[in-house]
Amino acid sequence: MNRRIQFLIVLVALSFYSAAQVSYPYPIQYIQITVEQKKVSMAYMDLASPRPNGKTILLFHGKNFNGYYWKDIIPALIEKGYRVIVPDQLGWGRSDKPDLHYSFHMLANNNKLLLDSLKVERVAVLGHSMGGMLAIRFALMFPAVTEKLVLENPIGLEDYKTFVPYQPLEKIFSKENAATYESYKKYQQSYYPQWKPAYEQYVAAQAEALSDTGFHNIAWVNAITYQMIYEQPVVYELNRIVAPTLLIIGQADRTVVGKDLLNDAKKKEHGQYPLLGKMAHQRIANSILVELRGIGHIPHIQATAQFKQALFKFL
Repeated sequence: MNRRIQFLIVLVALSFYSAAQVSYPYPIQYIQITVEQKKVSMAYMDLASPRPNGKTILLFHGKNFNGYYWKDIIPALIEKGYRVIVPDQLGWGRSDKPDLHYSFHMLANNNKLLLDSLKVERVAVLGHSMGGMLAIRFALMFPAVTEKLVLENPIGLEDYKTFVPYQPLEKIFSKENAATYESYKKYQQSYYPQWKPAYEQYVAAQAEALSDTGFHNIAWVNAITYQMIYEQPVVYELNRIVAPTLLIIGQADRTVVGKDLLNDAKKKEHGQYPLLGKMAHQRIANSILVELRGIGHIPHIQATAQFKQALFKFL
C-alpha cells in the first residue's frame, strides 16, 4: 500500500474521532534537554490538583502509545489530590524523535531531568507495558526518588532474546517503515480479549505518525526502540527493587515482543502473564499482586474501574 493511501486511511480514522478525542486531554509543555550532544524537546503534561495531597505520580506509556491513552486515569488521580506528570518519552508522541542510542537508562535519566526541572523530589511511578520496563529501570537508578512503583502488565518479565530469533536492525526498520493503519490496528487488537469500537481511538492516536512527513525517521526510531527492548532485559534485576510495588496483571494477556517470529509451541510457552505476574511478585520483595481475570494487556483501558480500585488502594 502506498503512502498516499495510508495517509487517506489515517485521515478517515481521525475524522471519525473528533479532534477532542485524538488531541491530548491537557496542555502540553516542553523541556529542552541535551542527549548525545543533541538539543531535543521532551513533551509532557503536568497537572495540579485543586485539593493537593502533597504527592506526585509519574506515568510511563507503552511502546505503541503516548501520553494520550492515560486520559481516563489522569482525572481520577487529580481528584484524589495527586500532581500528575505524564511525559511522552523521547522518540514518542509529541516529543522529538532523534536518531540516538536509545536505552532505558537514557530514558530514565531524561525523566529525572524533567523532575529536577519541576523541583519534584519524590514520586510514585506507574508504568504500563514498555513503560513498566522503564519504570523498573527508573526505580533501580533512582531509589531515593521512587516512593512507590506500579507495574501494569509490564513487558520484559521474560528475556526475549533467549527465545525470540534475532533480527538485524535493517530488517526491523523495513517492517516498521511498511506499517499501515491496518497493521497498527491488528496489533492493538491482540491486547484485548474482545475488540470494541471505543478502542479505535488509540489506534488513531498511534497512526498519526503515518501522516508525518518524517515518518521514515520515526520508523527508524521505532526499530531502534524494539531493539532496546530486545537487548536490555530488566527481569534479572527484579530482586533489587526496594520501593513498595504493585503489580496489576490482566490475566488474559499473552503479549510477547517478537511473537510473530515464534512457532506455535513457543507462542503457547511464552507471554503467560498469569505465571509471569506470580514470578515477578515472588522476586520483588515488597510487592502486592492484583490479578484481573478476563482482562488483557491494558487494564486501565479495558477495566478502568477495577484498575483504579487497585491503584488507589495501594497508593
